[in-house]
Amino acid sequence: MPNQNTPFHPIIYVRGYAMTPAEIDETTADPFCGFNLGSTVYRAVPDKTRQPRKYIFESPVVRLASDFNYSDVYEDGYDILDPEWSADPDNKLASRSIIIYRYYDGASHLIGLGKTPSIEEFSAELGELILRVRKLVCANPDNGVTPDAFRCYLVAHSMGGLVCRGLLQNTKNDKNNARQYVDKFFTYATPHDGIEMAGVNVPSWLSLADMDNFNRKEMARYLDLEKEYSKTKSVAWIPEDLFPPDRIFCMVGSNRMDYEVAKGLSRTFAGHGSDGLVRIENATLSGIKADGTQGTPCAKAFAYRSHSGFFGIVNSVEAYQNLTRFLFGDVRVDLWIDVEEIHLPSEVQKAADAGSKINALYQFEVLASPRGKLWYLTRRTAEEDSVACLTHDEWTTAPKKNGSQYVSTVFLANRSRVNKNRRSLAYSMSLGVRVPDYEIDRILWVNEHYEGGYLFRNSIVLEMVPPLDRGDKWKVNFAWQDQGTSATDTEIDAKSIKGGKVEVRIPFDSATTPGIKGKIRFVVSAWNPDAVMDE
Repeated sequence: MPNQNTPFHPIIYVRGYAMTPAEIDETTADPFCGFNLGSTVYRAVPDKTRQPRKYIFESPVVRLASDFNYSDVYEDGYDILDPEWSADPDNKLASRSIIIYRYYDGASHLIGLGKTPSIEEFSAELGELILRVRKLVCANPDNGVTPDAFRCYLVAHSMGGLVCRGLLQNTKNDKNNARQYVDKFFTYATPHDGIEMAGVNVPSWLSLADMDNFNRKEMARYLDLEKEYSKTKSVAWIPEDLFPPDRIFCMVGSNRMDYEVAKGLSRTFAGHGSDGLVRIENATLSGIKADGTQGTPCAKAFAYRSHSGFFGIVNSVEAYQNLTRFLFGDVRVDLWIDVEEIHLPSEVQKAADAGSKINALYQFEVLASPRGKLWYLTRRTAEEDSVACLTHDEWTTAPKKNGSQYVSTVFLANRSRVNKNRRSLAYSMSLGVRVPDYEIDRILWVNEHYEGGYLFRNSIVLEMVPPLDRGDKWKVNFAWQDQGTSATDTEIDAKSIKGGKVEVRIPFDSATTPGIKGKIRFVVSAWNPDAVMDE
């Protein structure tokens, strides 16, 4: 049951890349450009004598309609956002509308001229669409929205995220400042830092089927990041003075094996650590400050889903739950791992003390699931190549800087409007730290080492009770699983930090050699704050 005080702005969906003329025509023929596709999978049941049970996710469009009363903008076979129709003063739009940005229509042989516009043109037309939606929403007195107060959400898949970024961060594509009306921006599997095949970035000369849109040098041009790219060789940046990075969410896929495009060739060349097309490290985004230094990382979460297809990231319940909590949730929790000590095996430590070069890769696994649900809000595991990593050299060179690892963000919905007897927001988080192997002077050390072993592994239940009154404080409790998951009655001190946030630090210590010691840091803040306090 959604909080009726949450701002339910229009959702503008921007689909991904269509390569061939046939794919463009197929996209044009689909009223929802793939956003209406769901999935049906099997889920295991406790009784092994029974068949696995079907689990059906109806699609983002259907669920947004059934869960949050959103509706499409088609009427009697017409798109009321068509310029001719939207000019009619009798046409109005509800705030809870799903709008499909049909930017490939002009490139189609079905209803267009068969010529694909540039990505800059796509971005500019998105700005025009936002202004048209604004006009129709504000014309509807039932919405009670003034032109200055109007806001919308951008939800994009794959290249659609780059189309959105072309509007949000390149002022040349936004002549009428439509960017100011975007409240939040969510991306599914967007190649924010380009696409690699066989370890090589798509070349700029590969203009066939507009594949050069994923070349970093070309992206730097249409995203207005040429200065930043020349210094960092990356384009996974959004200037903080143009759009706040804390209003962006990057949903990352980690399952390449279910991506069937080009009969599996795409996943082969994309390689491990990808969703079958986009590499995991290329699917996230960070703010960049005016002085050129790295700013706030955008929120991110990981799902074991492929780039698209039957088991794609858009038609997954995991991504949908992250989407709706990001748009309409009450609480934001940023997850950090702060490493304080790393203990090498005694023999390796002796070699290090003698001046030998030590190589090791520390892998941080994180899985987080909300109470009462059968899916993860984020899932990062070594087997799926989605872990956060810290090298031993990074740790010894700058432990204070590199030892702090941002791993994910989860958004939670306050269910106290449904269950008055349990006002808390809670989820379980599993943390594992692994070391695949150690090297001494580039020679593999195998003595007393167990492949797949963990330096630390445990699960924690975090429970947060929001205040009844605005002047009260949050109550935060936790329990480690090996202490009993029901024992969430140990209140810990929560340190208030700048911006109305609460920072919770929970120590962990393997108490072994080799081993690791540190703190899990939860940065908790109100999300959609005007809605949080209204019961």
